[in-house]
Amino acid sequence: MELREIVIIGAGPAGYAAGLYAGRAQLSPLLLTGREIGGQLSLTLDIENYPGYGGSSAGELIQTMQKQAESFGTEIRYDYVTGVDFGNHPFVLTTETGGEIRAKAVVICTGSSPRHLDVPGEELVGKGVSYCATCDGFFFREKRVVVVGGGDAAIEEGLFLTRFASEVHVVHRRDQLRASPTLQERAFANSRMHFVWNSVVEEILGDGASGVTSVRLRDVTNGATRDFSTDGVFIFIGHLPNTSLFEGVLDMDDGGYIRVDDHQQTSISGVFAGGDVHDHMFRQAITAAGAGAAAAIEAERFLARLGNRAYPGSIRQG
Repeated sequence: MELREIVIIGAGPAGYAAGLYAGRAQLSPLLLTGREIGGQLSLTLDIENYPGYGGSSAGELIQTMQKQAESFGTEIRYDYVTGVDFGNHPFVLTTETGGEIRAKAVVICTGSSPRHLDVPGEELVGKGVSYCATCDGFFFREKRVVVVGGGDAAIEEGLFLTRFASEVHVVHRRDQLRASPTLQERAFANSRMHFVWNSVVEEILGDGASGVTSVRLRDVTNGATRDFSTDGVFIFIGHLPNTSLFEGVLDMDDGGYIRVDDHQQTSISGVFAGGDVHDHMFRQAITAAGAGAAAAIEAERFLARLGNRAYPGSIRQG
């Protein structure tokens, strides 16, 4: 069984930032990617709102993050954690390949996943299907888009989209919104916002070449279907934190997000978390990266105390 100073679980912005900072601290971190590289960034084609990044491709940003982490000694291993034992120290992680890894410190960056409609055509992510208006709204200037959902997130993101799209059509399965009264007032007052009540999306139409062209809607009151033309579909029916692995092991809130203190530490000393796995407010690449970096800083301090040595400040900025 191999022993590592620090193991990072997850290959999104939080995980790579943690790897970079832990690597600069000469901790030889091991980063286990899981099945999805890039976290929520993998769900968007372009990105223009990451400070200091001059490109536009989300995939390119992910690759840049990975290479930078590797350049400071982070080992990237394409494996999936299937079990954890935080009851004893060093901690034990079991992986999909059958290996067991002992870790003196663990940083959890497993992120969250958007709830899916689970309808045909939803696989056209980056071709008109999106789960992030902040990420992709800019690319739908003067276009017609559909927003699916009726809660705060759907209306907030829909209002954001009106800065770019010529028409924003909110498709909701009920005849009234679940969003807060203030948001509803703003939405109904916005001339670019329109509402399709008592309807659900049964299929997203289009292809990889032309992108999304329309959605097939079903009226829940009478079962009638119709095709509704659109250039994009933004789905906001909630997020699920990727925390099932830690249920009953770490403290979580009612939504399943890991609770952390001001030092990014979970309910178990030596186990830290960063990014969307604990943050259900912002869900941005930049905020996730910041939390991942903070978690690595605190993990290094934990290891310094564990080894009865002074914290050298080795991973402070500079």
